[in-house]
Amino acid sequence: MRTLRDARVGETVKVEKVAGEGAIKRRIMDMGITKNVEIYIRKIAPLGDPVEVTVRGYELSVRKSDAEMVILKEGE
Repeated sequence: MRTLRDARVGETVKVEKVAGEGAIKRRIMDMGITKNVEIYIRKIAPLGDPVEVTVRGYELSVRKSDAEMVILKEGE
């Protein structure tokens, strides 16, 4: 199972689902990261946290712990 944390810089990925429960899942979804949305990986900080992405036309920084909850579609 591949997550947003595993994605590489310059890659465009598609979300299969958002794992987690309650407030954490709601926060991720409120940022625009929902099922079937495409995410472009802009940069990853030197120590790996945070990950800068483009989602729905805007830039967003996502913590490693949140990025692990975003499960990506394989082969896309």
